[in-house]
Amino acid sequence: MLEIRNLHAAINGKEILKGVSLHVKKGEVHAIMGPNGSGKSTLSSVLVGNPACEVTAGSVTFCGKDLLALPAEDRSREGIFLSFQYPVEIPGVSMVNFMRAAVNAHRAYRGEAPLAATDFLKMMREKREIVELDTNLTGRSVNEGFSGGEKKRNEIFQMAMLNPRLSILDETDSGLDIDALRIVARGVNQLKTPDNAIIVITHYQRLLDYIRPDVVHVLYNGRIVRTAGPELALELETKGYDWIKKLADDGGLP
Repeated sequence: MLEIRNLHAAINGKEILKGVSLHVKKGEVHAIMGPNGSGKSTLSSVLVGNPACEVTAGSVTFCGKDLLALPAEDRSREGIFLSFQYPVEIPGVSMVNFMRAAVNAHRAYRGEAPLAATDFLKMMREKREIVELDTNLTGRSVNEGFSGGEKKRNEIFQMAMLNPRLSILDETDSGLDIDALRIVARGVNQLKTPDNAIIVITHYQRLLDYIRPDVVHVLYNGRIVRTAGPELALELETKGYDWIKKLADDGGLP
């Protein structure tokens, strides 16, 4: 599904990604872990087409297409979704209008007719239940007055509405209490299918207790320095990142 090869990227002239390679297949959950400043959020920004990120080398193929050649809006319509680490408020734009515009834009891209208002509202009710999002919240402007947990639940609600092929969750667990974490994780797990894939970016094992990864990668200093199964996240939880940093700096990691 997703093939990243020797990806290099810079922000404001500073190289952040220094040769990232990653292969994600349908049905898989990949976790990307690493210390602050290692390039995790930059990688997600590159994949969704953030103009602040300049790709200087490498390639990214998504479902057989050159992802880097597509504008950001077409990457979304092709089925890539990013759950933001810090979701923003959009005053004056109602959740209903925002989501209806997004859903119908995706349908138009696929050559499908727009959803009728009644069908769209029914769909909203069904998807809202996945993350227990209150009806009053979907009647407001996007994220306006939402708590941190409500914003994160709203992100997964949007994911449910758009039904992406690849979901990138950028520190979705940040700022969540244990109850909100369970709700968000349960929603993500309900949306997993054999035909889609998920990349979870996180610092902590606790999210991976609920969203179990098939593969765990450690990103350090702009490179993936170790890849293993779920046991790697447990090792990081026990040891921290200092041993990874030391081995990588000493050349002891591939």
